[in-house]
Amino acid sequence: MVTSELFTPYKIGPVELKNRTIRSAAFEAMCPGQRPSQELFDYHTAVARGGIGMTTVAYAAVCRSGLSFENQLWMREEIVPELKALTDAIHKEGAKASIQLGHCGNMSHRSICGCMPYGASRGFNLYSPTFVQKMNMEQINEVADAYGRAVELAIEAGFDAVEIHAGHGYLISQFLSPYTNHRRDQFGGSLENRMRFMNMCVSKAVDAGKGKIAIFAKLNTRDGFKGGQETDELIEVAKELRRLGVDSIVLSGGFVSRHPQYVMRGQFPVKTIVHYFPWSKWWLKLGVTLAGKLVAPTVPFKKLFFMEDALKFREAMPDFPFVYVGGVTDRKSAEEALAKGFPMIQMGRAVLEDTDFVNKMASDENHCSGCSHSNFCIGRMYSKSMQCHKHCEDITPALRKEVKRVEAQNEKLERKLGYK
Repeated sequence: MVTSELFTPYKIGPVELKNRTIRSAAFEAMCPGQRPSQELFDYHTAVARGGIGMTTVAYAAVCRSGLSFENQLWMREEIVPELKALTDAIHKEGAKASIQLGHCGNMSHRSICGCMPYGASRGFNLYSPTFVQKMNMEQINEVADAYGRAVELAIEAGFDAVEIHAGHGYLISQFLSPYTNHRRDQFGGSLENRMRFMNMCVSKAVDAGKGKIAIFAKLNTRDGFKGGQETDELIEVAKELRRLGVDSIVLSGGFVSRHPQYVMRGQFPVKTIVHYFPWSKWWLKLGVTLAGKLVAPTVPFKKLFFMEDALKFREAMPDFPFVYVGGVTDRKSAEEALAKGFPMIQMGRAVLEDTDFVNKMASDENHCSGCSHSNFCIGRMYSKSMQCHKHCEDITPALRKEVKRVEAQNEKLERKLGYK
């Protein structure tokens, strides 16, 4: 019997994974009080038990100003023992543990991040809603230092890897993209200048962790809309990340504040979001109801949906170990990504729908994820923990009906486009 390459070990930096699968840093929303919960512990240990090579704890803010959600991790000394208990449990189940480190930039509100949100440039965040200040040099230095300190805390907490979030329209991405960076100083204008903030943050992270922990970065293949950053520039960013010393780059795409469905694919889950938003946020309920489909138009889901752009990075940097993410739904698509030169693959919704997904792929070469991409999990994430509708105890009959409607529409559209 020939063993699939998918289930062979792979060494990245100082860490060896037992296979090529990684649970992507899909935000779990399982950290009330900005600290790990039992739900977070149970979920990641279940994923580890389910055969994953490494599971990634998502979107931990490197400092308080980087928080965008009330139920999001904030890296600080007092939660290290709780994180250590989590990594110990993941290791006991045979997997490695990674943590994604980031800063939301302008995607927050004073009530969450403790200050007027800031980004590369001043502006207005429609989603909070709130005005946003342009970062000054003191803030830039403080955030860069926070990345280094967050990596030190991750090492102390027993993580095997960190993933620096430089995509999806969060703070590093806000500096990189001409859509959000309108500065006229040394951090704006040319690509070299727009990369300067990223270089500061990543250099601090690499200095803190090189040789002790595997260092990944998440980067867009393109922002996904006219006026955003395109692939040619982002390939140059990837080359710079390599020069800075990252061990691997996760190739993703999209801008959550401008084109969220380019990141996630499928329909924007308006009714789910509105249902779970508390009435204290009535203006968000109203805004999403009236304009949700307009500001977040549908992008049809298909297998390996970032592959076309990801291959351009492989062509430009053929000897660099990129991670493929986006639309890996079965063993066939996972093996196709490896065959195209990506030594590791990440999955999000597939291991949310079934934490045993990797073990089932290993035992059945025809196994396919049962996720139907209704995006209920994403809609729930904005107010409560991220859960698949199949396992959610507080889902209502109306929402179950909505999920079935969306699933039917997705099926029809994907068949029409030849994706199935």
